[in-house]
Amino acid sequence: MLLFDGTTTKGWMTPKQKPLPQSHVQNGALNPHPTDYMLTNETPWGDFVLALEFKISAKCNSGVFIRTSPLEARPGKDVGFNGLEVAIDDTATAGYHDTGALYDLAKPSRNAMKPVGEWNQMVLTCQGSKVTVEINGEVVNTIDLDQFDKVGLRPDGTGHKFGSALRTHPRSGHIGLQDHGSNCWYKNIKLKPLAPAP
Repeated sequence: MLLFDGTTTKGWMTPKQKPLPQSHVQNGALNPHPTDYMLTNETPWGDFVLALEFKISAKCNSGVFIRTSPLEARPGKDVGFNGLEVAIDDTATAGYHDTGALYDLAKPSRNAMKPVGEWNQMVLTCQGSKVTVEINGEVVNTIDLDQFDKVGLRPDGTGHKFGSALRTHPRSGHIGLQDHGSNCWYKNIKLKPLAPAP
């Protein structure tokens, strides 16, 4: 199913569940900048395959949020702490904050993003505890959230910023397109619901 019709912001809102101005639609794509942290899909999703195309501007910092729940930010934190972010950044490296990373949790195997100004394809598969990230036809990250069973620690024992055990993260929540102060564009946003993992 299409999550973005290419012409309106129908089905999208701010994290505070307020309507979005039509100015976020630019040449058949959604640009989350500027908004209240992210453009948020109105429907919470559990297990699914999400496919989209994205294009960034120079020095862009953005990302695609999945399973964001709840939408009420915790005191002193932005709503991003309530979701899992697949990073999109204007970098050439493959660290915890680069394109294809599960932000601050798992590095991609490599940075498979095309140069600034070119369209990229992203496919995210979420089923149960498993999250798979594909960039431009290449699987660059496969994560099992059940392995993140210690508070504030990755499976290898190094620390991450979320202060929780991701094993307990909700298995359903909202999809979001992050505004981190830079122009970026998303189009052909499609979702296929999956049956829950056995």
